[in-house]
Amino acid sequence: MNDNVLNKVVGGNQAGREQDCRIDYEDLRGWIAEAEKLGEMHVIKGATWQKEIGMAADLAMHSDAAPCVIFDDVPGCEKGHRVLVNFFGGLRKNMTLGFPTDLSRLELSQAFLENSLRGMEPIPHEIVEDGPIFENVLMGDDIDITKFPTPQWHEHDGGRYIGTGSYNITMDPDEKWLNAGTYRVMIQDKKTVGFYISPGKHGRIHRDKYEARGEPMPTAIVVGGDPLTFLMACSEVPYGVCEFDMVGALRGKATKMVRGKVTGIPIPANAELVIEGYVHPTKRKKEGPFGEWTGYYASDVREEPVLEIKAIYHRNNPIILGCPPLCPPDEMARYRAVTRSALLKQEIEKAGVPDITAAWAHECGGARMLLAVSIKQRYPGHVKQVGHIASQCHVGAYAGKYVVVVDDDIDASNLEEVMWAMVTRSDPATSIDIITNSWSTPLDPRLTPEDREKGNYTNSRAIIDACRPFHWRDRFPLVNKLSPDDLRVAREKFGYLLG
Repeated sequence: MNDNVLNKVVGGNQAGREQDCRIDYEDLRGWIAEAEKLGEMHVIKGATWQKEIGMAADLAMHSDAAPCVIFDDVPGCEKGHRVLVNFFGGLRKNMTLGFPTDLSRLELSQAFLENSLRGMEPIPHEIVEDGPIFENVLMGDDIDITKFPTPQWHEHDGGRYIGTGSYNITMDPDEKWLNAGTYRVMIQDKKTVGFYISPGKHGRIHRDKYEARGEPMPTAIVVGGDPLTFLMACSEVPYGVCEFDMVGALRGKATKMVRGKVTGIPIPANAELVIEGYVHPTKRKKEGPFGEWTGYYASDVREEPVLEIKAIYHRNNPIILGCPPLCPPDEMARYRAVTRSALLKQEIEKAGVPDITAAWAHECGGARMLLAVSIKQRYPGHVKQVGHIASQCHVGAYAGKYVVVVDDDIDASNLEEVMWAMVTRSDPATSIDIITNSWSTPLDPRLTPEDREKGNYTNSRAIIDACRPFHWRDRFPLVNKLSPDDLRVAREKFGYLLG
């Protein structure tokens, strides 16, 4: 990292940090205005929800260089109803998190950690009486969720998924804390949607508690929210902490919420489209299949709880935020890599481990299945300590597969450097630890049919020590490449050779 950039990102006093980390939007429309300033918006008119939106999204969302796309004038849908995809790419990645656009992805993740996560105190959300979300209130016979331009995202999906860039809001029936979590939401009919939640997720814990009580769970689903809140709903926020209060801390002011007119659940006052209703403990319908973040249709079709829609709220000319998972690396992997890597580094440090140089949740593994952590080795066992904590802390535990620990001369975000360290500094017979019975998911394509039938959603983890062996690291062969100082000089003098 350039020293000037490093100082700008992590150094200086609090006033400097506030100046360098500034989020200039409060809702999705404000975000669009900022993206337009960057020249990274593109509008497509007339694409069909049946196939063309999904096809175009697949192309765009696999490319960091592709623009954000708004689909307008969708045939068969009300004029002005739109779908937005590929929000986290290009310079808008940095804008979304409030940082300078010249930061690399690793620098962006580090800036997010240093300026936004460290020492962050949640700011409680504020309940207000009214907001733009209530510009249109649909109840009773007016409820029809099928009228919005929900795409068929993937060819083999079992239906139209209105919830991909969405989040579900639930409240713990015992402890009364509010949770926002991202779970796929499938349209069943005009007044019903189904959603799948993996075991162990906070929304699933809430739902299980309501089911144990035999009570319906009040739920709101935000289909068009601002990207910052969506990113926090996607992140591993600690149990019992409200994501809206974390967003308030990031913005430096309380998130304004209104209460749903049916359940009383708080919802963002400036959201685009919100579905409100109840999940009854015994009512289920078939859900799936759906192309998931692993790149497979691994969860098939099953009976899942459904939300009976009691109200739909939307702004005039509402915008659906679409973020369908694709075969990685894709947009989902890009945004998860930045935020999850920062959280992973923070959790390892909170466990008391020193000298963590960087951490990266690699995009090719959906930002979950392959983690790399670089360290400055300080003592025997340092590598193993880091690897095991990374594999089992809250950020790394769900659906992980491989953790590779490398020395601090390796860029943890550079897959080629990580693989080079692995093949040259590890020994297959002695450098790999295997952990069994770890927290996984039905979305894992490698789960055996027998384990699926038994509901055994666990897997194994490989902890790979790709560092120079501690006891003879000083005698390890020298690296055959330019030193960091010489590399800086070479780039300054001969960088034009790179085109």
